[in-house]
Amino acid sequence: MELVGKIKKVMDTQVVSDKFKKREFVLSTDLNTPYPQHILFQTTQEKCALLDALKPNDEVKVTFNIRGREWTSPQDGQVKYFVTLEAWRIDKLTPVAPGTTPESSSTHYTPSENISTSVNTDTSTDISTEGDDLPF
Repeated sequence: MELVGKIKKVMDTQVVSDKFKKREFVLSTDLNTPYPQHILFQTTQEKCALLDALKPNDEVKVTFNIRGREWTSPQDGQVKYFVTLEAWRIDKLTPVAPGTTPESSSTHYTPSENISTSVNTDTSTDISTEGDDLPF
């Protein structure tokens, strides 16, 4: 999944154990509405370094996975569920150059710096356009 927004806050790296560390950040979306959303993401292990180049108000596109887990309290047996948004790629965005038209760009921003080491190399397409302009 992907989400575009502005960095609100980047936290320090937390060393949970000898073999596990995490770093959290808050992404703000819907800033031009009466109800902006402030969404907590986390990175783990070597991906914690993705946040080193970011600062508040940087516009980014975050690619992430949703992780869910169940926890049972040892005291009363009550079951709780937790959700984590695990970021694995962060692209810093910059405004499109003046003079370009909306037709020449699918979004209002373009990646200026790919902070992630992940690269999607799948360029194959298998979409038939015979008699239909919809891709599905």
